[in-house]
Amino acid sequence: MPDSTLGVGIVGVSPVRGWAAAAHIPALRVLPNYEIRALSAHNPESARAAGELFEVAAAFSDHQQLVAQPDVDVVAVTVKVPHHRELVAAALDAGKAVYCEWPLGSDLDDARAMAALAAEQTAPTVVGLQARQAPAIEFVVELLRDGYVGEVLSTTMVGLSVPGDVVVQANAYMLDKTNGANLLTIAIGHSLDTLNYVLGEFAELSAVADLRRPLITIKETGQQIVKTAADQIAVIGTLTSGATASIHIREAVAGGTGFLWEINGTNGTLRIAAAAAQPQIFPLTVTGAHGRNEPTPLAVPAALMHKWPTLSSLEGTPAYNVGRAYAAFAADPDNGAHTVPDFADAVRRHEVIAAIENSAAIGKRVKGRTTASHRSWVGAIPGVDLPVEVLTRTADADARADRWKPG
Repeated sequence: MPDSTLGVGIVGVSPVRGWAAAAHIPALRVLPNYEIRALSAHNPESARAAGELFEVAAAFSDHQQLVAQPDVDVVAVTVKVPHHRELVAAALDAGKAVYCEWPLGSDLDDARAMAALAAEQTAPTVVGLQARQAPAIEFVVELLRDGYVGEVLSTTMVGLSVPGDVVVQANAYMLDKTNGANLLTIAIGHSLDTLNYVLGEFAELSAVADLRRPLITIKETGQQIVKTAADQIAVIGTLTSGATASIHIREAVAGGTGFLWEINGTNGTLRIAAAAAQPQIFPLTVTGAHGRNEPTPLAVPAALMHKWPTLSSLEGTPAYNVGRAYAAFAADPDNGAHTVPDFADAVRRHEVIAAIENSAAIGKRVKGRTTASHRSWVGAIPGVDLPVEVLTRTADADARADRWKPG
């Protein structure tokens, strides 16, 4: 990691709960090249309480005050999805690097707008698709590169997001499809990104999205809320490699497989499993088999597990992969690497999500088409191509490290 210390300002810190407190703050506290220098909350009382709890003197109720702090190099946006665009734009306009939680935007247009602004300002960005940083996923990439399964013929992923018909009050906003945080964008979004990162993008796909349990109970109150976001989503398609891919993620069911991802090849099979379809959070196990042999556990190499030794104490917690993403984000510029997903990567994932939504809506298969200037999903709307910008990294990308590393 670089010798300099990066100052972080976190937008959306609660003193009693939330993703910032569960993941970002524990991760940043053990990384020697980061320092939490500011935080903001939704009102002065929360800001004051969070500042005292987390021992951060610069605590604000106005995000504009946070992004204006000269010792803040990176702004972490950890609020609900509908507010991402406003906060990301403010941070980028202030000349900061930005770590924004996933989903990047409430929809594809939101994501494109943020990515375009970041590209215009050549601002370093990272989006919270941290499953890519999980040691087990890095291990699977190595195994595939070394030919463990031979040629990949197909892949199947099945998972469970929220079990049963009860959610806590804090997650009630996820029942409303328009808020942009639901089964498709979160459980499938993270799982899909992991699949596409490891095996490549879809060349074509078709999807089904159903809402099987429209009434959900709020745990704390017993109140039943009408849900508008789908709770059963299935996708089948062909990857650009030619491999067949299928994904079925569901919620509000009783029991069922938490998360199982199988990669089948000409020589063998790999299975990646977890407790739920949230590979960015839950620990992943890897098993493998050659030929007709039974799958056996494959231990993730110690070199991958201990790539960032100071994070070892967080293993098994939500902060672990977030910390690995922060560590890689700091190290990438000095290593001339790009290992952490940025806003351009987020747009590509939003593109696939939009294609899934449109395929499910019209009941037709859609095909991805890439030209030198743009990418489209053809057939998503009869007779109309959906233009999808390809945000390429330009030659000046190598200079970004100098832009955001503290002087």
